[in-house]
Amino acid sequence: MNAVITAGAPIGGDFAELAGVSFKALAPMRGRTLLDGTIEALHQVGIERIAVVGGDDVARSCAGRVTRIVPDAGSGAGNVLAALDAWNDDGAPLLYLTCDMPYVDATSLRDFLDRAPRDTLAMPLTEHAQFVQRFPDAPAAGITLAGERVVHGGVFLIPADASPRIRSFATQLFDARKAPWRMATIAGPLLLLRFMFGRLSIAQLEQRAKDVLHMNVLAVRDAAPELAYDVDVADDYRYAVEHA
Repeated sequence: MNAVITAGAPIGGDFAELAGVSFKALAPMRGRTLLDGTIEALHQVGIERIAVVGGDDVARSCAGRVTRIVPDAGSGAGNVLAALDAWNDDGAPLLYLTCDMPYVDATSLRDFLDRAPRDTLAMPLTEHAQFVQRFPDAPAAGITLAGERVVHGGVFLIPADASPRIRSFATQLFDARKAPWRMATIAGPLLLLRFMFGRLSIAQLEQRAKDVLHMNVLAVRDAAPELAYDVDVADDYRYAVEHA
């Protein structure tokens, strides 16, 4: 299995001032950077072929610890495509990770990988109650689907040779990732109506993705909360620093 980490996102304002850096991946966390923690977790689960998408500062920070550096494409959606192409010369499954999970560790990754079939496009989902128990008083997170509140993780298992099929879908999901109603529009008008009336379920989204992508799709339920906490804004980062 190969891995790729997107690490090109710049930060500014209060977040950059608090972190003391200009790129999210390089924000310090417990004596290392966010990117360091992700690379270390991958090594600990036995994944050595790691690519990182990022600019020169990111490349220097992980020199000698990853296999490939993929140049920053200049936009979030562009970096998603660059990540999907990072191992096109190798037909192995791809583990795609964002760089902004301050609590990611080998235990949480191994649990996800143990329960995600290799022929399936999979992502972790954490029950909101588990998330709150693990991260009390954390900034609000999650989405409610058919009366069930869940928080999605920043890890995706992509089957071998499946990256070309999910390219356009992946960029749409990136653009809509923080807006649930936009997520629902991608699924089509019927599922958008279900979402608007609180009746859209995880199973329906899985089936729609399966129909569109022509592959097995699975939300791995009860995933470790450590995969679901991400750092988007200064408050997210401040909480992670204060609750190490």
